[in-house]
Amino acid sequence: MKKLLMLISIIVLLLGCNNDDGGTPIPPEPEIEYTSGSADFTTYVALGNSLTAGFSDSALFIDGQLASFPTMLASNFALAGGGEFTIPLMADNLGGLTLGGQAVRGNRLILDFSSGDPTPVEVEGSGATEISNTLAGPFNNLGAPGAKSYHLLAPGYGNVAGVALGLANPYYARFASSGTATIVGDALAQNPTFFSLWVGNLDALNFAIAGGDGIDQTGNLDPSTYGNDDISDPNVFAAAYDGILEAITANGAKGVIANLPDLKVLPYFTTVPFNPVPLDAATAGLLNGAYAAYNGGINQLASLNIITAEEAAARQISFSAGDANAVVLLDEDLTDLTGFNPALINMRQATAADLLVFTSQTIIGTLANPNDPTSINGVAVPLADKWVLTPEEQQIATQAAAAYNQTIEALAQKYDVAFVDAKGLLDEVNETGITLSDGSIVTSDYATGGGFSLDGIHPAPRGYALVANEMIEAINAKYGSNLPGVEPLDFTGLYIK
Repeated sequence: MKKLLMLISIIVLLLGCNNDDGGTPIPPEPEIEYTSGSADFTTYVALGNSLTAGFSDSALFIDGQLASFPTMLASNFALAGGGEFTIPLMADNLGGLTLGGQAVRGNRLILDFSSGDPTPVEVEGSGATEISNTLAGPFNNLGAPGAKSYHLLAPGYGNVAGVALGLANPYYARFASSGTATIVGDALAQNPTFFSLWVGNLDALNFAIAGGDGIDQTGNLDPSTYGNDDISDPNVFAAAYDGILEAITANGAKGVIANLPDLKVLPYFTTVPFNPVPLDAATAGLLNGAYAAYNGGINQLASLNIITAEEAAARQISFSAGDANAVVLLDEDLTDLTGFNPALINMRQATAADLLVFTSQTIIGTLANPNDPTSINGVAVPLADKWVLTPEEQQIATQAAAAYNQTIEALAQKYDVAFVDAKGLLDEVNETGITLSDGSIVTSDYATGGGFSLDGIHPAPRGYALVANEMIEAINAKYGSNLPGVEPLDFTGLYIK
């Protein structure tokens, strides 16, 4: 007992000495008072397409919707007067869509390790989201996957009856206020005090996703004649974007808008190498023999000045033993020589300047004719245009996107709203990566980078968190608010089976 009392006395003495030495209790940190500055977050609406909806892993599903950047923004806005943020949630976490009980969209992707080689596969099950089971709004998140810029102003874009005909959006049809409503109109009906707008990437990106198989509609000012994979005329884009901002800001709403990323940062275009074909010496020799007549015919026409020596060299097809042989592809920008010889089709081997789309890996090495073991796609049979984005096609898409971005930045100034350089952010993710608080780095590497989901186009939740923080930084700078942002580590970089 004496020893215990002595020990207590020593502890008390030491504590007393600490106080005598000037030590004082550490007061709790004062609670931060968050303010909206000159903005008003009472009623926030989010306008856009799949990027706004929270689309990832090739589908829209509940967990993805709850991890959308607008949901993250709304959680910050709630700290400074923001109200309820409603979402037209899907029926499940599968993501599949049905119309009249018939599947029209597949389930989300997830990595499957069962084969030993991680492979993106659709989640098993039947999606319970039926398009005709419409939801009663209003909804604050008005992101409609698949929407281009002008679709936000299009009456009937949410008409269930038009979905099967390709005249309406299946996602918007679930929550449109009526069959004749517009996305912007449904936003205005809520008297928004703040908005976000991130739209326009699909005006050029769909063309690229299709391997340049669409039409460049520059010069055509009638978007009703555009196909899904066509590039929107920059003037059509500008008029639509201006119309959206004019309408949404008419009653004094403030907001934030973002420009569009470069397609070359997306794993969809950077994952499949141009030279993925392994060959042994014997097979390479057989292929070189088979292409000898083609190479000779090309060289003969070059000697007659029908084509340039440079084009002749680019069209030579050659294989060697090893794992890095370039695929053979069709290129519509080559000179058509079939009038001289029907066998001299527009064919060449890919180079590092070509971008093979992500889905090309499902066709390369397969048989074009199941009854002909020599009809190997990408080797004996050239890949069709839709599997490869050639340099010429890349230029068409990037020029259009650059024009759209000029419009977005100019309109941010015209309507005095916060502007976010999303292109610059995703360039950084691709080029150097972004370091998080735990030292990990978010990159654009497919599956492992954490920046993009398994579809190779849409961000993963962690990537969306980076976008949200960039938007919050721009909002704070523009309107004098002091929102804290979100912690990217709270959001997954990859869903694993």
